[in-house]
Amino acid sequence: MAELAGWDSFYVIIGSAAGALIGLQFVVLTLIAQRPPIRAAEAGAAFGTPTIVHFGAALLLSALLRAPWQAIAPAASLCGLAGLSGAAYALIVVRRMNRQTSYRPEFEDWLFHVLLPFAAYATLAVSALLASFYTRQALFGVGAAVLLLLFIGIHNAWDSVTYHVFVSAANTKSDES
Repeated sequence: MAELAGWDSFYVIIGSAAGALIGLQFVVLTLIAQRPPIRAAEAGAAFGTPTIVHFGAALLLSALLRAPWQAIAPAASLCGLAGLSGAAYALIVVRRMNRQTSYRPEFEDWLFHVLLPFAAYATLAVSALLASFYTRQALFGVGAAVLLLLFIGIHNAWDSVTYHVFVSAANTKSDES
């Protein structure tokens, strides 16, 4: 499909980055797992799992948009489904963030774990709805949403690692003293 052909390199880059970062998250979690903090599972579901979901969504969407579609409708339908599912997942993350007790979320946490992901997935859903009528503009909307999910994942992964290195590990060392 001609409209998607110009996006090939973009989605190869995004998909490769998302896949590599998913692997890197597994390495980091393996290193951190040697000394898990109290209530780590609750916090992981609220803060760690969404990172993998966003990287996974970026990887999935990159793969979907590299497929040789004959028409925009099937690709748009799958993107719309991913957008609606992601928006619903953002609401689940709100509940998880409120339920966990190991960390009190700040504005930045709400921004990068709920608001920006919800905006990315909503943009994806709206772009999918408009794809049949405004294909070029919709593809830019999808591209922006996928890129935003990748950057959200990068931010959240970095935030999680720095928290474990500077706060959690420091607290564990002071408890041992």
